[in-house]
Amino acid sequence: MKKLTSQNMIEMRNLSKFYERKIALSSLSFSIKKGERVALIGPSGAGKTTLLNTFATLIKPDEGELTLAGIPASKLTNRKELAKKVGMIRQQFDLVGQLPVIHNVLAGRLADWGFFKSLWSLIIPQEKQAAREALEKVGLADKITEQTSKLSGGEQQRVALARLLLQKPEIILADEPVASLDPARAEDILFMLTKLTQEENQTLITSLHSVEYARKYFTRIIAIKNGKLFFDLPVHEVTDPILVELYSLEELELHES
Repeated sequence: MKKLTSQNMIEMRNLSKFYERKIALSSLSFSIKKGERVALIGPSGAGKTTLLNTFATLIKPDEGELTLAGIPASKLTNRKELAKKVGMIRQQFDLVGQLPVIHNVLAGRLADWGFFKSLWSLIIPQEKQAAREALEKVGLADKITEQTSKLSGGEQQRVALARLLLQKPEIILADEPVASLDPARAEDILFMLTKLTQEENQTLITSLHSVEYARKYFTRIIAIKNGKLFFDLPVHEVTDPILVELYSLEELELHES
């Protein structure tokens, strides 16, 4: 009998983060299994980006425990090891606009290369075929030599996706990856992101403003409000009344003022 994969890729216990007197994250506890597609939603300032940055080990929690792919996050200090566990894609794309597309895609391999190979690749790109194949998967093979800054926003986000394909992390974090794109390009990127991560059985956690996108492309929705866990449900159990409750406080305050 085939064994089901149920490995927890992210485990949190009572995780909290404080900024001066403000509570950014308040005693969060949940786990995310390998291959899950999770959307993080909630009002602006709820703590979604702080949570993703904590998963990426860019922010250290003040309290609680965080485990990534079975390893305590505090022990993931080796850059190469971390790159195999976690990759991130942001709204701003994190690309070097002056460089050709191929160099931005090959940045996904830097954790595997030594210093001299990385330096040499800036002169003569290494592993060209791997970069070309990644660009083919995101529909940009014809842009491989173009200057990245000349591409549209949607195309640049695809380059960032191709870079992740070369990096091959077990966990992909996406922080508002379509916030700066028009609806058609946003749908295109989310379809591609969820499809590619499914094919590679990667774990995907994406913060989104759009509940509609969360419902359409993800299997589980975690809602954060004021740094606290508001709900954690399969998509089909997320009802309109609970969403109204999630976003209602800000509206009530506006009406009362």
